[in-house]
Amino acid sequence: MHSSRVLGLAIVAAALPLAALADPLPSWNDTAAKARIIAFVDGVTDPDAGTYVPEDDRIAVFDNDGTLWAEQPLYFQVLYALDVLREKAAADPSILISDVLTAAVEGDMAGMMANGVDGLVEIINVSHSGITVEDFQADAHEWQTTATHPATGLTYAGMVYQPMLELLRYLRDEDFTTYIVSGGGIDFVRAIAEEAYGIPAAQVVGSQGNTSYAVIDGTPMLLKEGGVSFVDDKAGKPVGIMRHIGQRPILAFGNSDGDFEMLEWTTAGDGPRLGLLVHHDDAEREWAYDRDSHIGKLDRGLDEAEARGWVVVSMADDWLEVFAE
Repeated sequence: MHSSRVLGLAIVAAALPLAALADPLPSWNDTAAKARIIAFVDGVTDPDAGTYVPEDDRIAVFDNDGTLWAEQPLYFQVLYALDVLREKAAADPSILISDVLTAAVEGDMAGMMANGVDGLVEIINVSHSGITVEDFQADAHEWQTTATHPATGLTYAGMVYQPMLELLRYLRDEDFTTYIVSGGGIDFVRAIAEEAYGIPAAQVVGSQGNTSYAVIDGTPMLLKEGGVSFVDDKAGKPVGIMRHIGQRPILAFGNSDGDFEMLEWTTAGDGPRLGLLVHHDDAEREWAYDRDSHIGKLDRGLDEAEARGWVVVSMADDWLEVFAE
């Protein structure tokens, strides 16, 4: 090749963004789902395209459980709460004042779930209260990075999805701002969000318990009091987004019917929009579940995704890798 041609190619290569020189999503198979994502990003970041979206409006929101990391056999925050409850009960058995709490400590899942959400709130009240926000986040972070999952042997923080980490980085490289919008507790998710996903605590939206301000021995602090003041799930997700972010996203990614309203509201806006759902259909590398699952149920989303133009991402077919660790 002529030397001037080589020099010209080198100059062009040097001027190209990194995403143009290498596959931005190497752990994604070359399927229609990957093509839709890249086409969408290309369209909203090209100043000459009619679909261009200014940087300030490039907001992308992601569910956490089942979307950014795994969620079986129970949401990780519930597993953490059970560990904390067992520790507290060993030190003071008198805290087991109900059948739900006793069943939780004894590993009786049926008994623990007998009262549904109310039972889980009772466990949260005991395991997540009487502690400062800072101490809670430190304890949650230690658990997430040291405790291991019973099926995989990975730390819970290690069970994040490699393809999703790549997508988060790709979007940020293209001047998107990425947020987590989780049904999980906001303090629990904030404890690991930046380390695991590169998402700072201020960009985490989640369910919230009752918190109070107090000055104890001259030290101002925020105390977790238990209870639930806001549930960031289902119809609560668009509300949480508007409260924390203040504008409608242009991309929303979830995995369950708990994310339906978030995708519905996101994709109902003007201009280019993209809604995506992870379909857990890979029993060999993770778990296969959807319509009848007690965790991460995906039923209505599967039925309506195509008509709404949402992308259903098959874990089995669209992902070359699953876990980051």
